[in-house]
Amino acid sequence: MNDRGPGLKKGPVTVDELTARISALFLQDPLLQSAVVRGEVAELKKHSSGHVYFTLVGEGSRISCALFKNYVPYVPKWPMSGDEVLAEGSVSLYAPRGSYQLIVRRMTPIGRGAAERARLELELRLEKEGIFDPRLKRPLPPYPQKVAVVTSPTGAALRDVLAVAGSRLPSCELVIVPVQVQGYEAPDEIAAGLAAAAKVKDAECVMLVRGGGSRDDLTPFDDERVVRAVRSCPLPVITGVGHEIDETLSDKAADARAPTPSAAAERLFPDRSSLLAGLSQKRRILSSLIESDLNSFGKDLASRLEKARRALDGNITTCESALGLSASKLGASADRALFAGAERLAALGASLNSLSPLKVFD
Repeated sequence: MNDRGPGLKKGPVTVDELTARISALFLQDPLLQSAVVRGEVAELKKHSSGHVYFTLVGEGSRISCALFKNYVPYVPKWPMSGDEVLAEGSVSLYAPRGSYQLIVRRMTPIGRGAAERARLELELRLEKEGIFDPRLKRPLPPYPQKVAVVTSPTGAALRDVLAVAGSRLPSCELVIVPVQVQGYEAPDEIAAGLAAAAKVKDAECVMLVRGGGSRDDLTPFDDERVVRAVRSCPLPVITGVGHEIDETLSDKAADARAPTPSAAAERLFPDRSSLLAGLSQKRRILSSLIESDLNSFGKDLASRLEKARRALDGNITTCESALGLSASKLGASADRALFAGAERLAALGASLNSLSPLKVFD
């Protein structure tokens, strides 16, 4: 019995023959040729050719979509990742990849998707708990000597951090804590990685970084486990996740946030050459201030010494005058005393002379 269906010969078939048969089945199904699909937009990319590629996500499945440039002008409002849309088009087989996709002719946003709504609900709940309270944010070390880096060991983010740190502050030691930053196991690994980073001996700060990707690739950094691990880390945490336009809940919980891994490294590691130049300038300013203070002190000291000398000279002159006056007074007193003594002595001599026996016999 031939159960291959019409159009397939007995015996082996080529890949091209099987692909053509599958494609024909798609073309023969009216539902697949005029499908209206509801789903959440993910990984939306506008190609330089003018075509737009994205993925529609359901609860447990997804389908690749292509919107060719001639239909682009008819999109009333471009959705963002997580938005729910109605996409009208036909399902076709893309033979070079052996995959099927929805060729979209019309797309209409209808609101936020379930994933985005869940993210917003989580954000509001964590905000009420105070997880994002700016008063909890701690300052980064001004001149870190040891930093733990939580990231993929093979990603571009790590290379960027190493390059920036090596050029700006090569004296800082980096300890890499390898984790998955994408996929189902990523949230648990990142949370465990943050806990491990906090135990690195003498570490002063933790970097949590991931390179660019689609908004869906950053989903682990919106996971509640990761957000709480960031906030509860005993060391200051700086994040650099995705592109400049991306902001995750982990970014909001971190002590500091930068738009990219490179920017996070530039913020954390001061530029050694700029630092040395700044120190040199401050040294020159300090030397100038010290020299100015010394000159001012010298002039003040000279002025005080001159005043002291003049005061001393005045005191000496005053003392000399007083001493001369005292000497004159002393001399006059001595003369008067001598004169008085001489007069008294003369009187005594006269008295004695009058009582002399020789005077009697005369």
